[in-house]
Amino acid sequence: MLSKSAGSANLLEELQTVLTHGTIARRIETLQRVTDLFLNHTVDYSDDQITLFDDVFNCLIQHIESSAKALLARRLAPVAKAPPQIIHVLAFDDLIEVAAPVLSQSERLSDDVLIESVRSKSQAHLLAISTRRVLSVAVTDVLIERGNDEVVKSTVNNPGADFSELGFTQLVERAEGNDDIATCVGMRRSIPRHHYLKLIAKASATVRARLAAANPDLTNDVSVVVSEVTRRARSAPGTIIRETTIAHGLVRSLYEDGRLDEQEVAAFAEARKFDETNAAIACLANVSIADAEKMMIESQTEGVLILAKVGGLSWATVKTIIDMRRDLTHVEMTNIDAAKRTYECLRQSTAQQVLRFHRTQQAAAAGDG
Repeated sequence: MLSKSAGSANLLEELQTVLTHGTIARRIETLQRVTDLFLNHTVDYSDDQITLFDDVFNCLIQHIESSAKALLARRLAPVAKAPPQIIHVLAFDDLIEVAAPVLSQSERLSDDVLIESVRSKSQAHLLAISTRRVLSVAVTDVLIERGNDEVVKSTVNNPGADFSELGFTQLVERAEGNDDIATCVGMRRSIPRHHYLKLIAKASATVRARLAAANPDLTNDVSVVVSEVTRRARSAPGTIIRETTIAHGLVRSLYEDGRLDEQEVAAFAEARKFDETNAAIACLANVSIADAEKMMIESQTEGVLILAKVGGLSWATVKTIIDMRRDLTHVEMTNIDAAKRTYECLRQSTAQQVLRFHRTQQAAAAGDG
């Protein structure tokens, strides 16, 4: 029985009749009564009773109009203990009016079910999923992969969405040439710094202006760096996320304690920890983190070679850094053998001289700004 009340017993008798001989109108009326009964006592029902409701709902929605299904979806979607099978059926309905409420709200849908929906249903279904209170990296990966621009923007703007390294890589690629997506991605506080730098490097003046507007107190700083992308990326505090600050502090502590050596640098690079690697090279080469960062993300590899030589790193460690740089920023190394020959022939004194020249140029540029 659905419950112990006499009303429920009468309803069960009615169900038997409706499922056997009832018209569509009778089915809809009974569906509404069953829904009322379920919602009024949800917290009291056992798993077996919820399973029974599941069976009844699935029987009643056969051959009824879509508006009745949509109403059922809206009523069940926010309920944590909603019958799982009917939620699944509603989620995969082709009509977005039926599917959207449960796709956007129901806690009964697992990541596997959501991913299946993303891979098989319409963009409207994906848009509904993108608004869920929480989105795991597994779900956001496929939303970014298959979603149109509207879906991607909705996903990025969702504060409950989490993104993987691959996800951020795809977002930065999607943002190129699309100012709206670029702005959304740049606004996310959780974007890793190396992705933010790559985004800014390819962003239009419009996007930089939009990101500057998010920090109105920094208008003067931002206007200066519109003509110098890298300085823009360094100067906006919004681009320095908490994790980056912590990473820089950790490396500085290691350096001051005399525990920062080549082995640590190689370990950071091997683990693809951009912020730690960058800060470590800056310490060993005795340059600012901002200057080291700029040289690390340049399209050419000379900056990395200069910093590494000044820091006294071996080629093996340099190669690991170049690999990290390629994996995180997708800057390709055209000829690794040529880079190795260059590095082995490069004298430390020459690298120091080049670095001093570089820093002089940076200081002059800052003065002109």
